[in-house]
Amino acid sequence: MMKSILIVLGVLMSLSGQVVYGQTGQSYARWTRSELVLNNSIVERTIHLPDDSTGRFETISYKPLVGNFNFFKKSNPDFQFEVNGTVYTGSDSWKVRAVQPITDKQQGAGAAVTLLSRDAKIELTVTFWLYPDLPVVRKSLSIKNLTKTAVRLESVDVEKLIVGGYGSPLYCWIGTDYGRRRVIGPYQGTLQDALITVHNPDKEQGIVIGNEATGVLKRTALFWNAPDICVGLTHKEARFPFRKWIAPGQSFETPPVFTMVYANHKDPDEVLNTAVPAFVRKHMGIRLSELAEKPTFVYNTWNPFKTNINEQLIRELATAAAKAGMKEFVIDDGWEDNLGDWGIDTKKFPNGLKPVIDFIKSLGMKPGLWVSIGTASPTSKVYQQHPDWFVLDKNGKPTSLLVAGAGKATACFGTDWYGHIRQVLSRLVSEYGLEYLKLDFSVVTSPYRYDPAESGCYATHHSGHKDHSESLFTNYERMWQLFDELHKLSPNLFIDCTFETLGGLQLIDYALIKHAEGDWLSNFYEPDEKGDLRIRNMAWWRSPAMPATALVIGNPAMQDKGWEAHIKALAGALPIMLGDPRKLSETGLQQYRRYADWLQSMQATYDFMSFRQDLTGFGEPKEGCWDGFQRINTDSRQGGIIGVFRHGAIEKTRLVTLQQLDTTRQYRIKSMDGTVVATLTGAALEKTGFSVTISGEYDGQLFEISSN
Repeated sequence: MMKSILIVLGVLMSLSGQVVYGQTGQSYARWTRSELVLNNSIVERTIHLPDDSTGRFETISYKPLVGNFNFFKKSNPDFQFEVNGTVYTGSDSWKVRAVQPITDKQQGAGAAVTLLSRDAKIELTVTFWLYPDLPVVRKSLSIKNLTKTAVRLESVDVEKLIVGGYGSPLYCWIGTDYGRRRVIGPYQGTLQDALITVHNPDKEQGIVIGNEATGVLKRTALFWNAPDICVGLTHKEARFPFRKWIAPGQSFETPPVFTMVYANHKDPDEVLNTAVPAFVRKHMGIRLSELAEKPTFVYNTWNPFKTNINEQLIRELATAAAKAGMKEFVIDDGWEDNLGDWGIDTKKFPNGLKPVIDFIKSLGMKPGLWVSIGTASPTSKVYQQHPDWFVLDKNGKPTSLLVAGAGKATACFGTDWYGHIRQVLSRLVSEYGLEYLKLDFSVVTSPYRYDPAESGCYATHHSGHKDHSESLFTNYERMWQLFDELHKLSPNLFIDCTFETLGGLQLIDYALIKHAEGDWLSNFYEPDEKGDLRIRNMAWWRSPAMPATALVIGNPAMQDKGWEAHIKALAGALPIMLGDPRKLSETGLQQYRRYADWLQSMQATYDFMSFRQDLTGFGEPKEGCWDGFQRINTDSRQGGIIGVFRHGAIEKTRLVTLQQLDTTRQYRIKSMDGTVVATLTGAALEKTGFSVTISGEYDGQLFEISSN
């Protein structure tokens, strides 16, 4: 939650022209009795404060400081929510209690305005952050219950802005699904819409909308019930409605949302490839940015072994994987005696897991382990002793949120299950020195169930939620809290939170990457170019809105005939391989090591795993086309890597241009063996580029871009 990083610089009850300075020395907020102005020299937003003449809290201007921009009306309600069925909006009558200058740990600075509602039942704090050199306004609401009984909070729009004229709803491109799919409105976002763009191609202006709410509880609506843009949590009539009961005297802080307004851009992808990843990487507070060392080549046992693993097999696989240059080795499902208890299956591992884990470490690889954080077998000790810790369906019966059947039960994080699984995971991490955890299976909703009634927990006796709707939010928030505690125990732990755990097919979002490093997005089994296309498509679809290294795309097998193409495709995301490395010859293992060592060298030189951008002129990967990516370090501009792919295209040669390099610096483009392909300035690479020839109809090449 943003509250944990909020730093208040002083409580200023006087509204007489105070100014707050960000860490760069720029003035980010100033105000009078009637007006708050947010300005970081890139973007400006002006809010009318409630005064003696009017009680409205409304955004009256929001624009970039360069270019013509006339997207919004001069009166915007700013927010909207319901408490016990009563609607509160910025256009109501409020009284100002305080304006406070604030900063956060990610170089954000701005102001927090505390308001009293017209009925004196709600104290609301609206918080705005701006960041250095970016057109970002980040916002959250803190809603305090001033009554003597618990109140029901629902239908929260953290941001509510009204567009001007009829042109925007009729003609704007709405970029849905991480900004990648273009539609014409009206549009109500889905769980996949962590980021949406709205672009007016005629006026070359628009807005980027980021929603940091969790999983199935995020809502972004464009021109849905009115010509407005609303961002926040799902409404009470939604398939998965958000609800929070707030006790007397207590507050609830919403997940933040962020917006970026821009002008003079022919295409919204310009912002999607620049300002968005810069904000996410530098200022959102994501886990990958905190990780001292990012994984570069991971092996996982799931495919083809499933749960059929044992000590001897793991030793053999680890030996072969180490020869292939793998840097992380993850033992997937099958090591445990029972779901929920998480003891060792001594028939498979008669000496326990520690000798196996130590063996993996001795080979120079970081050890990882699979665990389901919310699942127990009905035969487990924890289930037998604490059946009240588990999710109940709408009929009051224990159930599994993942799949139907008698073999599993889902625990509720609104119970003392939280303490049990925290103790289990803490023990595993500490005892074995784990550096990678793959945390799996549903805890809120299932990707494989389509009836929203088959979600959450209907129990009425669980302390963490009063009803079914509140259970959805509780289970997410308590899971994130658990991840944060594990990171305190082991700061360099890589948590891979699967899409099943997040609750949607191939789902990833900003809430996840603020608490976990990665997301196991898929299980692709195609052994040839069909699988490579799916890998590259998945990575393109979700980046650059999401960090590429958070995209864990399974299950390419090491022994596949076209394994080199697998690695090239995965270099655009998090390189992870499965399969059976024992089936490779010594020559094959050495060829693998060539890729592994190259990727690690590139990471050590450029930190390319922190970056990914679209390759200009190359669109979504698909049959009959070329596609590609660049992973250039845009902070140092020293270089990085690029991948170029021909997927059934007729032409064998394509011109490749590169963006975001230093235009005055000289760069060398080198193939993986070090051969210099071209030497050009950054300006020449941007304007004229270099040619790539790929003879194979389905093939690709990786290149190093170096300024050294």
